[in-house]
Amino acid sequence: MFKLFIIASCFWLASISFPPKGIDFEDKTLKKEIQKIGGTESPEWEEISFPEANSVQGKFFILADLNKMKKYIYVGRVNSCRAGGCSNPALPSIGIETSEYFDYLVVFDTNLSVQQVKIYNYQATHGQEVTNKGWLKQFQGYNGSRSLTVGKNIDAISGATVSVLAITNDIQEKTQLLKKIVGEKN
Repeated sequence: MFKLFIIASCFWLASISFPPKGIDFEDKTLKKEIQKIGGTESPEWEEISFPEANSVQGKFFILADLNKMKKYIYVGRVNSCRAGGCSNPALPSIGIETSEYFDYLVVFDTNLSVQQVKIYNYQATHGQEVTNKGWLKQFQGYNGSRSLTVGKNIDAISGATVSVLAITNDIQEKTQLLKKIVGEKN
C-alpha cells in the first residue's frame, strides 16, 4: 500500500507544473521568426531600454530589415490558466500552479501599428486556437487609437476565452507602452 502511495505521489508531482522560467530570448523558433522578419540569416536587433523595463515581462527591440526599414518588435509572455485552475480556489491552497503561458512576438512598423502577431511557444494545455494565423491577423493595423474588445472587434474563441482575453489585453498594453517609449526617445 505504501509503495502504491509513493508511485501515485511521483506521478502526481510529475503532472503539476512549476512556475515557468523567464522568456528564452535565444529560443530557436524565436530566432527563426526574427530572421524571417529581418530578411536575413543574421538580423541586427537591439533591445530598447526604458525606465519601466523591470516591470515588463518581455522586451522591446528595434530591428532593421534588408531594406533598412526600422521595425519594432515586442517579445513577451502571456499567462493563461490551467484548465479549471483560475476558477478553482482549492488548487492554490494545495500548492498546484494554476497558470500556464505562451510566448509571442508583435511586429510594429515605424508608425507603431501592428504588422504581425506570432505565437511561437505555446505551453498551455487548452486554447491553442489563438495560435491560428487567421485569428491573429485581426490585430494587424492596430495602433492604440481605439480599444480592443473581445466579442466586438476581436473574435472570441470558445474554449480559449482566457488566452484570447490575455493576449488582447497584452497587445493593447504593449502598443500603448511602445508609443510612450518612442515618444520619450524623440
